Amino acid sequence: MKEIISLREIRKSYYLGKQELPVLKGIDLSILDNEYVALMGPSGSGKSTLMNIIGCLDTASAGTYTLNGKDVSHMGDDELAGVRNVEIGFVFQQFNLLPRLTAWENVAVPLIYAGVGKKEREERARVMLEKVGLAERGHHKPNELSGGQSQRVAIARALVNNPSLILADEPTGNLDTKTSVEIMELFGKIHEQGNTVVLVTHEEDIAAHTHRVVRIRDGVVETDLKNKDPFRKPAVTG
Repeated sequence: MKEIISLREIRKSYYLGKQELPVLKGIDLSILDNEYVALMGPSGSGKSTLMNIIGCLDTASAGTYTLNGKDVSHMGDDELAGVRNVEIGFVFQQFNLLPRLTAWENVAVPLIYAGVGKKEREERARVMLEKVGLAERGHHKPNELSGGQSQRVAIARALVNNPSLILADEPTGNLDTKTSVEIMELFGKIHEQGNTVVLVTHEEDIAAHTHRVVRIRDGVVETDLKNKDPFRKPAVTG
């Protein structure tokens, strides 16, 4: 199966004056097409730094990173921005919706950067909102949506460019338990439709929905294990 993410000997250090502060200390990680993976680790483990590198928001100090066949290790900011827009759909804890835009306009934003015409943008945004169960809320602005609805809009926006990778950073962090389960069920469906999903979380019950859990500690991969029985909530009947 095709590798979407290939990290080899990834190291990242920051500097305080002349003092080197190593954060990632030689990460090797492969994620295949259509895998559903959780990245976990305690505060200070390096998982946020690793997520930023995987998301092309930052570059490693050493090592190689290949994303969907492209070596992005030494790209400049403009090249990385182009890769992000084509290859990665981001979902954040804070939703990051633009407050003055409607739901469908928020979903369509990545298509503007991709140079897609207005008519096609509207159609693709409408289809994506339908996919996440929000077809009837397309003309509502973020302040007219619940937290769960806002996160569904954010997920539709992440999917609209048909990226190679969906990267979700604590996507249920601002949601109540019931809404969190609904959002995780939606991620499960997205994965079942053929998408590669990488979820960054510190919550065991959220990681339990995924098929593989990679734990980071002190800048290295501590464990990388399959979830034998990914959580699936029984269908509600009646």
